[in-house]
Amino acid sequence: MPAQKTNTHLADLERDGFIVVKSIVSPEKLAILREASKKVEALGRAGEWPHIRTVGKQFPPWEFNPEKGIWGVQHMMNPDMPGHDLFTELYFSEAILSIVKDLLECEDEQLVMELFNMLVRPESEFDLRWHRDDIPAEASAEEEMERLGHPGFHAQYNFALYEDDSLILVPGSHKRARTDTERNADPFEPVLPDQLVVKLEPGDIAFYNNNILHRGVYDCKKERVTLHGSVGHSGGSALRARNVLQHGIGKWVDKVDFSKLEEKDRLRAEGMRARLIKLGSEAGEVGYSLQG
Repeated sequence: MPAQKTNTHLADLERDGFIVVKSIVSPEKLAILREASKKVEALGRAGEWPHIRTVGKQFPPWEFNPEKGIWGVQHMMNPDMPGHDLFTELYFSEAILSIVKDLLECEDEQLVMELFNMLVRPESEFDLRWHRDDIPAEASAEEEMERLGHPGFHAQYNFALYEDDSLILVPGSHKRARTDTERNADPFEPVLPDQLVVKLEPGDIAFYNNNILHRGVYDCKKERVTLHGSVGHSGGSALRARNVLQHGIGKWVDKVDFSKLEEKDRLRAEGMRARLIKLGSEAGEVGYSLQG
């Protein structure tokens, strides 16, 4: 019998709640993405792109307050975004989606288009509090375990264009309720037991379970441009709808331009978009996962 293929990406993700894959694009591609991203970052800082993450606001609904400074830019595939074709090409690329399919144990026909945003250096010190993306801090241990017991039906990632050590997480916490120490800690506690700083070199990508206990620590003196995305699995249905649709993607997703994609990637992208639109039509009003 032929040897069975070992899915090391999935095994590592299930054990630790995150994985890092080194250097997934060429140096030439990295340089092109950097140039396009810096133009987008400049628009966001100048208040010339309406979809930004403002310093002081951690979760959607996002507010347009560029005078407070930004820590992110939303909607990299929006057709009104300069360079959207480059970001769309990356999002639907085999370099990323081949890993996603390993993690979700699925084929193209189950993939769902989700989010693609950008995280940048804030202009003043700004940290995110410890959180799980779709489980409120007030949840009891039983409520945490009920939610963590469901399949994630997503692959969320940070793709670093420059060195990035902003993501801090507690490995293994995606499989258990918070400890008493974690539950009682200050939301901005600088060090929790067993925490790990995820260190990315330019071109590295980190995938992580979005319900792992994690936070972001952003250094206003250090360059940061990291593309932050997620891809869904069609089995997620209502479990994923709120996480995705709360960001407002439904207002423009039908206009995303796939014309510059190679035929195989374009057909896959069309299917992924159709599944997202179907998700939106079935979900109705989804509200917001977290507050603040």
